[in-house]
This record gives sequence, structure tokens and C-alpha cells, in this order.
Amino acid sequence: MKLAEILPAGVVVSDGAWGTQFIRMGLDTSDVADRWNLLFPERVERVAQAYVDAGSQVILTNTFRANAITLAEYGCAAEVAAINRAGVEISKRAATGKALVFGSMGPTGKVYAAGEVSEQELFDAFVEQSAAMASAQPDALLIETMSDVEEARVAVKAALTTGLPVVASFVFDAGRNRDRTMTGATPEQVVAAMEEAGVSAVGSNCGSGIQAFVPLARRIAAATSLPVWIKANAGLPEIVDGEPVYRTSAEDFAAQVPALIEAGARIVGGCCGTTPDFIRAIARSL
Repeated sequence: MKLAEILPAGVVVSDGAWGTQFIRMGLDTSDVADRWNLLFPERVERVAQAYVDAGSQVILTNTFRANAITLAEYGCAAEVAAINRAGVEISKRAATGKALVFGSMGPTGKVYAAGEVSEQELFDAFVEQSAAMASAQPDALLIETMSDVEEARVAVKAALTTGLPVVASFVFDAGRNRDRTMTGATPEQVVAAMEEAGVSAVGSNCGSGIQAFVPLARRIAAATSLPVWIKANAGLPEIVDGEPVYRTSAEDFAAQVPALIEAGARIVGGCCGTTPDFIRAIARSL
């Protein structure tokens, strides 16, 4: 199945942040949120449902860190399959046919270029995660918040073994103009690599406030004919009493959405610090 066959027509509204919502529900920031799929599934479903109710046409799953390499650091690598299956099942219950469900896969946290992890270890971890999610039948898989093109390439290769459409999204927050990944790749280099890898859509999330994403979306769109995926932060956080505080309002965020669309964004949502109110404001702006 191709992504173009399942996406709604026109601009598509995705969801917002999950982690900041969980923190408000009592998540200890030293723990891994993905385990809540098994421990507190009703809380996870509450977040997913809030985004569907706000107007999200695509929602993610609470599986961002649910690969064996990352979960091993929390002593729960044996729960990879259960956490990922539950993540998809929870989001699908919330979606109830009103939204598509994209399985979220984030980086391992290991630096491939420094030899902290081998290509085979990466591939095995991402195959295990994507296969577990595929068993619960999401609509697509999302490789997100990536900084290393090579790790992303391995993740995409693994995800494609499921036969599902795959989207790849990168963080561009390095370099003098904050338009490179942490490993130095430009938007154009990322697009070329991901097109070669076989993704169905490509874009960027996290790292910056929404204003920085307008020129970024324009460069990505100019380099590809694939749908462009954009999920910006609610600005950069300030730490207040040990907790991140984001100052951008939902209205100010949504005011930038028309410029994002004009720049070429096709799927638009929010990342860190955004809430259902942000998604509601985006939907209204469209």
C-alpha cells in the first residue's frame, strides 16, 4: 500500500507532543514513557483521544523509544514486542476510523559513527520493533527525530520489511544557520538519502520553534516530490523548577501554519510542548 492512497486530500493535520502530556499526568522524567502502554494504557489512550478530538487526521503511537537498545537501559528489553503492539492498539482504539495511526520509531541513542553500535545491531533492533507494531496493523511507520542519516537509513530498511509505508523525519538544529542535522547533513542531503532508501514522505520535527520550519519546509519541498512532514516545537523550552516550559501560544503557533503550507508542507502537526489546543488551532487555521 502507498501512503498517497491512504492520506486524506489536501493538507493533513497530525498530532502534537505526547511526552509533555505524560509529564502532566505524573510521568517521572527518569523513566521511559513507552512502558505506560502496559502500566497505564488508559492514560496513553487519553492523550491519543485528545488529539483525535482536537482534529488530528494522523496520530502517532507511544513507542518512540521502544527499541531493544534503548529499552535495555531501563531493564525492559524483553518487553519490546508487548510495548509496541500495545502502542498501536491503544492509538487505534482512540482513532476509531477518524484518524490514521503511524507507528513511531525514534533513534537508539547510540552513535553509529563512533562505533557505539553496529549496523547489524541497529537493523535487528528496528526490525524487531517494526515487526511488533506491524502485527497490530498501523497505517504506516514513522522514523522520527533522527540526526544520523546512516542510522535512519538502517531504520527505514528495517521498517520497509513490514510492507507498510514509511515516513522519515529529521532534526535540523545544528550549524551556523541551524539548518543541518547534528551529524552535519543538509535538508537536501537528507532528502536524497531517504528517497534512495524508499520512504513515502520526508520532513522534519523537533529542534526549533515553528518560524524556523518555514524555510526548512521550502528547502525540503524543493528537493522532493514526496509529501513533506513537519512537526515543530512550541518554541525552545525554559527550565522552571526543573520542568520544561514552552512560551509559544497555540494561536501564535497556528498563525505560522499558512506560511508552512505555502512553503510546501503537506502534513503538519506539533512536537515538544504542543498540546491538543495547538492541534485545534491548526485545524481552525485550515
